[in-house]
Amino acid sequence: MSRTILPVWLVTLAAAIVVGVVAGAAYLTWLPVVLAGVTLLTFAIQLMLQRKEETVTRMVFSIGGALVILLVATGVLAVLHPAAAVAA
Repeated sequence: MSRTILPVWLVTLAAAIVVGVVAGAAYLTWLPVVLAGVTLLTFAIQLMLQRKEETVTRMVFSIGGALVILLVATGVLAVLHPAAAVAA
């Protein structure tokens, strides 16, 4: 695993936990914001690298993994806050 993928996943996991704790039932508003933020973080990390080979592959794995983490977080939060999922 590339050293640029894991930091994005860890930031995504930490942000999802923060959203779950702080936002409560408004999690459906904030999880897309987290995805946008980690997408920008991925771009920034890739631009800082000197190595340009496989940039797209690293970005796909970073953003794809972040998306999976956020999908799991959405499922967990939907179970914890069922009224918010139905209202949306």
